[in-house]
Amino acid sequence: MLLLDVAGVGYEVEVSATILQALPTAGDELTLHIHFVVREDAQLLFGFATKAERDLFRAFIKINGVGPKLGLALISSVDLQTLAAAVRSNDSSVLTKVPGVGKKTAERLMVELKNRMEHLSAAGGVDVSSGGGSVSPQSLASELSAEAEYALISLGYRPQEAARAVSLVLESTGDEPTSAEELIRLALRGFAKSA
Repeated sequence: MLLLDVAGVGYEVEVSATILQALPTAGDELTLHIHFVVREDAQLLFGFATKAERDLFRAFIKINGVGPKLGLALISSVDLQTLAAAVRSNDSSVLTKVPGVGKKTAERLMVELKNRMEHLSAAGGVDVSSGGGSVSPQSLASELSAEAEYALISLGYRPQEAARAVSLVLESTGDEPTSAEELIRLALRGFAKSA
């Protein structure tokens, strides 16, 4: 955790290991990409060096059972390429090295990560596929879905609400999305209808 002075107001920010390793000296300028968590008992700030790192964190916390603290530990402990290789080989021992992750939790996370690896790679801006070549329609849909979800989150919807709304849009249309904007527009319509 670090204390960030913004125009004379101090903010406590939980940060990733990337930031801790590259902290400037006290008083120097520091730019962070912030994820804001509002809970019943607290308001928490999580800071990241890049937007891709923050997006990856957001993708992690969408996984059932992964909260912000564990998401930050995953970001700080395991790079995406190593994680992708572990998921492909079903090696949960990589996750047991993360603080706060035991054997059973690692095995459960491995199952969840298998289902979300493409989404996580899009969020992290890293190609984790085993092959190279062109972008598949599924990969494009995944990237557009992730972009739409993040836009909905930035509008104030909870990550779970955003993911569910985008998923419902994709199920109802049956077509591949043409743009993230279209997904966002249809998801917002869905929110308006359910209100």
